[in-house]
Amino acid sequence: MRTVPIIDLTPWFHGDAGDREEVAAQVDVALREIGFLLVTGHGVPAGLRADIRAAAKRFFALPYEVKNRYAATVGERGWLPPGVEANGYAEGTPTPPDLKETFAVGADRPIGDPAIDAEWFLENVWPEEVPELRALVTAYLDRMRALADELLVICAAALGLPGDFFTSRAAHPTYTMNVNRYPPLSQVGEPEPGQFRIGPHTDFGTVTVLERQPGVGGLQVFTLEGEWIDAPFVADSFTINIGDLLARWTGDRWRSTRHRVLPPDPSAPDEELVSLIYFYECDPLAEVESLGPPIGRVSYEPVRASDYLLEKLKAITV
Repeated sequence: MRTVPIIDLTPWFHGDAGDREEVAAQVDVALREIGFLLVTGHGVPAGLRADIRAAAKRFFALPYEVKNRYAATVGERGWLPPGVEANGYAEGTPTPPDLKETFAVGADRPIGDPAIDAEWFLENVWPEEVPELRALVTAYLDRMRALADELLVICAAALGLPGDFFTSRAAHPTYTMNVNRYPPLSQVGEPEPGQFRIGPHTDFGTVTVLERQPGVGGLQVFTLEGEWIDAPFVADSFTINIGDLLARWTGDRWRSTRHRVLPPDPSAPDEELVSLIYFYECDPLAEVESLGPPIGRVSYEPVRASDYLLEKLKAITV
């Protein structure tokens, strides 16, 4: 059975040219065969991730009327209440709303284009009831930006391209970080038919960096053989996948893979999970054009990144 590979980035950061080539080759195979990988040796402190999770839990535990002061919808900043998002719609599959609530932040440094700034570079919203969340998340965003850029450098190496091929088009990128809380079955009750914590979908951008907890109602990945498999969990790792934009860029050499988060399971009625998800993209005005052979095998019409992403975000909004 196909599995999600685990790749140690230590040789990339601390090895020689041959070590870096080997890491890039492993990433190429993973993205061609399954579109997902786990990375270790990434250098992001475990304590920072734990502190964010603890602060986020304090926010999610606030009364509804308090959290509602920060209410937002998909693509905005703040609290996305249960019921506002259904990811299955992104692939045309009608599903009930996803069983989660989210605290969302993102890129907030305007580029000077009023239309683009109003859509993609909104001011972040920080709950005054949990003041420590701002500093923690801001520090984490810096770490994620650096890691995502390094992953794009690895991706360029894997394709035999100049190291800055992708990052030169991400000088002023859009990105979003979602802190997702998946409530326990004892709180939400029995899911509706076809309802998930996150419905089946592909991601939309370039790379996604996921920090997650193990659980019965956890992450599954759809393989080339048409099977849903559980993504492995390794302590102190990140789960990485690519999104539609990067798959299009590579002419579908690499897979933007369907995935889902299972609903809460009766075998673990009190299971509550919190995930930190960093969705990285590129410059909103960047033109994404398929790379031809020998890299790519499918040619897509060029698309402006912001146009493609906005269409997808609208699709999943309930």
